[in-house]
Amino acid sequence: MSVATQKETLQFQTEVTQLLHLMVHSLYSNREIFMRELISNASDACDKLRFEAISDEALFEQDTDLKIEVEFDKDKRTVTIRDNGIGMTRDEVISNIGTIAKSGTREFFESLTGDQAKDAGLIGQFGVGFYSAFIVSDQVSLVTRRAGMGPEHGVRWESDGEGSFEIENVETASRGTAVTLWLKEEEAEFADGWRLRSIIHKYSDHIPLPVRMLKEKDAGEEKSEDQEVAEWETVNKASALWSRPKSGISDDEYKEFYKHVGHDFQDPLTWTHNRVEGTQEYTTLLYIPSKAPFDLFDREHMHGVKLYVKRVFIMDDAAHLLPRYLRFVRGVVDSADLPLNISREILQRNKIIDNIRAGAVKKLLGLLENMADKEPEKYATFWSEFGKVLKEGPAEDFSNREQIAGLLRFSSSHDDKETQAVSLDDYIGRMKAGQEKIYYVTADSFAAAKSSPHLEIFRKKDIEVLLMHDRVDEWLAGNLTEFKGKALQSVAKGELDLGDVESEDDRKEYEKVEKEAEDVIKRIKDALGDRVEEVRVSHRLTSSPACIVLNEHDMAMYMQHLLKQAGHEMPASRPSLEINPTHPLLGRIREESDDGRFRDWSTMLFEQAVLAEGGQLEDPAGFVTRLNALMMEMVTTPTMG
Repeated sequence: MSVATQKETLQFQTEVTQLLHLMVHSLYSNREIFMRELISNASDACDKLRFEAISDEALFEQDTDLKIEVEFDKDKRTVTIRDNGIGMTRDEVISNIGTIAKSGTREFFESLTGDQAKDAGLIGQFGVGFYSAFIVSDQVSLVTRRAGMGPEHGVRWESDGEGSFEIENVETASRGTAVTLWLKEEEAEFADGWRLRSIIHKYSDHIPLPVRMLKEKDAGEEKSEDQEVAEWETVNKASALWSRPKSGISDDEYKEFYKHVGHDFQDPLTWTHNRVEGTQEYTTLLYIPSKAPFDLFDREHMHGVKLYVKRVFIMDDAAHLLPRYLRFVRGVVDSADLPLNISREILQRNKIIDNIRAGAVKKLLGLLENMADKEPEKYATFWSEFGKVLKEGPAEDFSNREQIAGLLRFSSSHDDKETQAVSLDDYIGRMKAGQEKIYYVTADSFAAAKSSPHLEIFRKKDIEVLLMHDRVDEWLAGNLTEFKGKALQSVAKGELDLGDVESEDDRKEYEKVEKEAEDVIKRIKDALGDRVEEVRVSHRLTSSPACIVLNEHDMAMYMQHLLKQAGHEMPASRPSLEINPTHPLLGRIREESDDGRFRDWSTMLFEQAVLAEGGQLEDPAGFVTRLNALMMEMVTTPTMG
């Protein structure tokens, strides 16, 4: 098929059209970022070629001098950014530019508010990349050829950003990609050598590849015959920022490098830069973002940390370099000891990688500890964005469990605020005399946790309870059983023992109530049958009639319900029912002589306790029928005057 017949017009994915419209209107005040984004893409393309060429040197096509070139034409109002990196095939162009295959896309668009100032931050968080070209352009073209393919496999792409693009096959002599922008009339300032150089210095000095521009003669200088040949000059520092001494790197340089490596629009929250020398030699430059990405809870997406060997890019795969609970971290790891041809399979069982990983985790946890201690407001920002992910840590990283636990934050009955600001150290510092356990309750919302009937005795005795209301908390609690010698105890599981916090008078009163309630307990157990493991007098309740209590190792009822909805088979478990014999409702039930009505009252008592725990009723319609019948019994017929 000839080149001419390969030309076609295609429509952008709907999300791309939305993003283009939003970017042009929301990011207009920061127009110059288009240059940063396009140079960053060009740098990534060169990194990918260098990596693929490790196993196939022919991809270099006898040109190993990787570089990025920037040209402009004042008269035509054009700017071109060109690289000799990996390039793209026709299918890759359509896939990479015509669609957004990014996890969290739907959530991203749902988060947009229509407020341009607020949306600008969200768009930057999502990543702007190639599409930033349309902020300053009314026409953009891209010519590319993938390394290793013949000249006839070149591809030309062009669009005005209004909903469609044209694509065709073209002859392309050299590999790589050239992006040309036809600037809008009001953006002519960018077709200027001084302006472009200043932007490159500002945003791309850290790019470890030379960014070159044609040398311009000084004003009034006449060109000699020797100067007729175009002369290129490097306009950035072109050195790997992480390899430079920390003392010679400014905060602004660190921040700009983060935006490049993290593909983020906002400044990072903080970072740590370390060089290790000795039996092993490696450098880590790791950043904590200020905002969570939209795909944060995609545990399989681990592309936040780039691995280099002697400043040669190897792969963008954080799975081997950091544990999953730190998947929000961005940055680079550069080893002097790994082979250039190392594969993902070798990484899985490589002692050097294990040591780098352990060292990186230690530095990051130390960074967070320092932030929590010295910059609590900044740590509160970190926690609001990444706390739920850090809570995965104790289950995944046994060797650092205690240190991670010290970084966790929770809501608490101490102040009943939904904001998670209470540490386990805070809790221990407020423990009552004689208290040996850290008490907590899990629920599917803050309101449910705060209102749990299991808290009643704790509130009466002024014993603090952690209110865990993130879905990850049930998993966390199952894997974090103690902290600094203090056992963590759910107030909703197992029999309650307050230890020395209870007085001898309290114990005697409990024994008396239990003795008096033996008959009604037996009747309720007979009425409920094997729906419950046991019926017993509650030491937890002071104002509620009953509550469900699970076995120590049972999953919370709300989590059981969620997993069943997701199609998971759940092992059968029977909860215990605890009753409060001093409650008026129990007094009414105790007086019921009709066995049928007593069974209905007992069932209602059990089912309302299940609902209070976030569980699911086996027979919701039966519950409503019983409720209506019992309510009708209590309706008083109005007296006629």
